[in-house]
Amino acid sequence: MIEDQEYILKEMLKIADEHQVDGLLIAGDIYDKTIPSVEGVMLFDWFLTELHRRQLSVFIVSGNHDSSERIGFGGHIMEENKIYIAGSFQGELTRVTVEDQYGPLNIYLLPFIKPALVRRYYPEVETYQQAVEVIIDNSDLDRGQRNILVAHQFITSEGREPERSESETISLGGLDNIDAKVFVDFDYVALGHIHGPQRIGRDTIRYSGSPLKYSFSEARHIKSVTIVEFGYKGDVKYDKIPLSPLRDMRLIKGPIAALTDPKVYTMANTQDYIHATLTDEEEIYDAIGKLRSVYPNIMRLEFDNKKTLLNPDSRTGAVDIKSKSSLELFEEFFENQNNVRMTDKQKDIITRLFEEMEGDAI
Repeated sequence: MIEDQEYILKEMLKIADEHQVDGLLIAGDIYDKTIPSVEGVMLFDWFLTELHRRQLSVFIVSGNHDSSERIGFGGHIMEENKIYIAGSFQGELTRVTVEDQYGPLNIYLLPFIKPALVRRYYPEVETYQQAVEVIIDNSDLDRGQRNILVAHQFITSEGREPERSESETISLGGLDNIDAKVFVDFDYVALGHIHGPQRIGRDTIRYSGSPLKYSFSEARHIKSVTIVEFGYKGDVKYDKIPLSPLRDMRLIKGPIAALTDPKVYTMANTQDYIHATLTDEEEIYDAIGKLRSVYPNIMRLEFDNKKTLLNPDSRTGAVDIKSKSSLELFEEFFENQNNVRMTDKQKDIITRLFEEMEGDAI
């Protein structure tokens, strides 16, 4: 999705220009894995260069998907160009103070942390909650000044969890929950980790959400950037500016004749990423091919009819893979994708292919 990401970053730059912002807060998960693709690194390099060209201050923390050491590489040099990066936790909150017409504004940077990491500096820490509490308690926080925190954690409020999607990694049993009350002394908390934009506890503790949709569970999200305006102490205003992607991620459902009817598909962008659910009762030959001829970026196909009601596993192709051979698994995949069974000739071809690739794999 490099092309989609470049498009949305350009839209963010346009918003920054139009609203004449002074800086950008990036609350972690710069990348989707610890060793990112070359294209991803080059795109982020381009984005930082564009922000620097605009003379904007940039404040970055690493997320749980990032490699904290890699994110922090060159950080001290970048500070000379107003790009501040907290890659790995070094025993205390990183603080950057900027000045405006209202006085000092302190921006604290807290990268993603786990109790084991904080325990190196504070041995008494056992939980995520204690880890964040001890870090804040041992900071140089001046409660009389304006204070912002940029963090990447799983934050709850009085036991209520934020709305989540399939894209996020959350610990089982809620072990990584941190209650929002630990942020009482911050005027604004910019959070990363959860993909849907939302407030947590109070209006000034917010997840900005991801700039793009990364799973179909996010299909109904309205992605945005949050613009925050700070006046005197206690005067904080924010506004959400919606983002329009190059290609949306959509759920469509109905009989194949309707979904491939020009009167239907011309009402939206056919280049969008599509999860289609077909409701036809009769078998359809090459259903995925017919849909792809209209929606070239279709990513998932399911069926919702009497057959799937009787056998829910056939809706998505869920199977017990341990008890089935490679050929049986491929047969089920083929049937779920095309809604027809493989012919004997097709089975012979696949059998020979498996034998050539794996030897006695059937």
